[in-house]
Amino acid sequence: MINIKDKYTVLGVMSGTSMDGLDLSCATYSKKLDAWDFNLLKGETIPYNESIKEDFINGFNRKISIEKLDNKFGNFIADHILFFCRKNNFHVDLISSHGHTIFHEPQNGITKQIGNGKVIAERTHIPVVSNFRQQDVDLGGQGAPLVPMGDKLLFSNYDSCINLGGIVNISYNHGDARLAFDICPCNMLLNYFANQKGKRYDNKGIMASKGNVSIPLLNQLSTIDYYQYNGPKSLSKEYIDSIYLPIINIYKLSTVDILSTLVEHIAMKIADVLLSINQSNSLLSGGGVYNSYLISRVRFHTNTKITIPISKIVDFKESIIFGFLGLLRILNEDNCLASATGASRNHSSGDIFKVEC
Repeated sequence: MINIKDKYTVLGVMSGTSMDGLDLSCATYSKKLDAWDFNLLKGETIPYNESIKEDFINGFNRKISIEKLDNKFGNFIADHILFFCRKNNFHVDLISSHGHTIFHEPQNGITKQIGNGKVIAERTHIPVVSNFRQQDVDLGGQGAPLVPMGDKLLFSNYDSCINLGGIVNISYNHGDARLAFDICPCNMLLNYFANQKGKRYDNKGIMASKGNVSIPLLNQLSTIDYYQYNGPKSLSKEYIDSIYLPIINIYKLSTVDILSTLVEHIAMKIADVLLSINQSNSLLSGGGVYNSYLISRVRFHTNTKITIPISKIVDFKESIIFGFLGLLRILNEDNCLASATGASRNHSSGDIFKVEC
């Protein structure tokens, strides 16, 4: 398994809902006086080609065997881990892989992240922790968000942490509890409409900045039922595709006007949440941070101090945290908070795949 020691080297693996690429982060984690610390040795993102994105979409639409896709993506992850470790001469104690979410319907007891952990362990000969979400769903939780434990223990200097990924999520301290929930869609929608202009994403939000905000669409988006729910709560591709896209498409707007309206919606929803939970400062990370126009609109709508960390934290915070969650699982310490997901109890989640001798 893994030897108990003062410092661990863990490789975190993350594939987000925006489908931009596979994040690998190699970091050391150490604990002194009951406080955890980390040092990121190196991070790298492997961009997805159109074939991989097509596999993800076909899996979501059930046009391809999920078992085959699970094994195929597990081999893809293993290939890049082996190259990454060999290139950098890394010797890691553990691989902690979130994989890529294909299905997420916690209300129906369903969540599936592909990237078979057993395949990765067999290929790399390194212990692997994967499938973090299923146990939480089995315990009545949302299976998301899972990063709050990492936010709490690794980024405690900030009142709250917000990730601008495919979906915006936040975690923050409330008394003795760490609360968290998904705020609204982000890059999942922004990239979808940027793709319609032949772009992978709206670089720096330039297209959105040239559009006009549609007040009728902006107002209707704010009436979506999700915003009336109390946390814990989480969004999914299934919900976004079935609820948000039909509303947006009603208005027959130009792509730049849609992007402009979406940016305003995202910024206002983030500001509303920060005001409602009275946050004096917040750490922002994730790919959406590079959308300069979006960040300017967030700052326009809130008095909360917004901190953008150095780029390697912006890019790899989630994979760093999933590396940490895998380590906590191996140490049999809680890595999933009931206060964040709504599960019946805190628990240590993830399937462990040992190295076969």
